Order: sequence, then C-alpha cells, then structure tokens
Amino acid sequence: MGMTRETLAKIFDPFFTTKPIGKGTGLGMAIAYQIVVVTHGGTLEVESEFGKGTQFCIGLPVNNYLGGHELSFDND
Repeated sequence: MGMTRETLAKIFDPFFTTKPIGKGTGLGMAIAYQIVVVTHGGTLEVESEFGKGTQFCIGLPVNNYLGGHELSFDND
C-alpha cells in the first residue's frame, strides 16, 4: 500500500516497474499520462503515503471537445 518517494518520482517514466522481471512492462502509467495529459490536455495527479495508500485524480477539459461553443445546462 502506498509508494515511497523514490517510486512516486518515477511512476510516469516509461518502462519503470516495481514488479519482478517478466511480470510487468512498466508502461501502464506512462500510457495513462500520454492519453490524459499529452493527448487530451488534462491533468493526472497522484498522492501517495507509504504504508497507507495511493490516490489518483484525473481531470479532462470539457471545452476542448466543444469546438469553441460554451457548455450550457439550461433546459430553456
């Protein structure tokens, strides 16, 4: 549960893994970063406390997909 500071600093690096050889490619978080941040202009934040747990927060901008139009929730 949770990650050390050293691990946390590397989690978005391609091919970084904490798994034994042959058990992971180390590409999962690098791909997630590429999709969320680079491709969609969003945010991918992580908080972790070793021995306690890890939390990820993904933010995606809505306005990138509206073609410059404003989003309205009015039913008028």
